[in-house]
Parts: sequence; C-alpha cells; structure tokens
Amino acid sequence: MKIYTKTGDKGTTALFGGTRVPKYHLRIESYGTVDELNSYIGLIRDQEIDDSLKKALAKIQSDLFTLGAMLATPPEKEVLKSGKER
Repeated sequence: MKIYTKTGDKGTTALFGGTRVPKYHLRIESYGTVDELNSYIGLIRDQEIDDSLKKALAKIQSDLFTLGAMLATPPEKEVLKSGKER
C-alpha cells in the first residue's frame, strides 16, 4: 500500500508545529533514538519482574515521551501549559 503525504520527498521532514528540517537533522536522530530506547524499556516491563521495577520503568518511559516531544518541537514553537513561552 502506498501512502501519499502530498509534500513530496525533498529530503526534509516536519517537526511538531510544521517547521521542516533535513531528515539527517540531529533532532530527528535524537528523538528516534529516544523512541527506540522507550520501546526496549517497554519490552523489559512486559517481562516477569518486580512491580517496583516496573513502576520505575514506567516513570522513565513517561519522561522519555516528554523528552521526545521536546526534541520534536522547535524552540520557536515551545509554549508552556500556562501559555507563556519559555
């Protein structure tokens, strides 16, 4: 099945908020690596391990999701929950 984004492949990809960067950009590599780490932690949590360890790993995963979102958001698009920019 083919998927069309209608943006063409000009060697760029969009960050959260629409800013386009090259596919080799450090942000793309970084949040991909964070996402991969998060998936491995999920595999570990699925094993028969101590519940306190599962809870600690869940907290780490939550923090990694936040980090991934931060990496995918360009600085000019960052807005805190209060509505203020950083």
